[in-house]
Amino acid sequence: MLYATIDDLPREGWRWRHFRPQELACRCGGRFCRGEYFHDPAFLDAMDALREAAGRPVSINSGRRCPQHNAAVGGAPLSMHARTIAADVVVAGWDDEAKRRLLESAYALGFGGLGFGRSFFHLDRRPLKPTGRPAEWDYQKGGRARWKALLR
Repeated sequence: MLYATIDDLPREGWRWRHFRPQELACRCGGRFCRGEYFHDPAFLDAMDALREAAGRPVSINSGRRCPQHNAAVGGAPLSMHARTIAADVVVAGWDDEAKRRLLESAYALGFGGLGFGRSFFHLDRRPLKPTGRPAEWDYQKGGRARWKALLR
């Protein structure tokens, strides 16, 4: 459910220990919106489980983006950040074992979109492909291959 601002989100019933709405709301600073927030309990359940599996804090550098903010930062026109909700997780400074646990957990938890970067990892809950696999892409040449090598 899309809220125009996180202030519109009901305060009772927040059950996700590791994330706050402010981390996932649009961060355009009010230039385009007032902190649009897309509330998806299944996404938050998966993110909380991902944090548990990672065994370390998981910081979000980008969550919901209003369409104008998405365009301003060069996001794809059909970006899941602007259509519903996605999260870019900061992995700068993570060792290979922590990245491996994150990747294995993303597969196990059914994230439908995985983007492989050097300093971040993109996750979204688009439907899995008919093969049961997520959509995957690189942000830098060879990014996916570097991440996949952690599984061997």
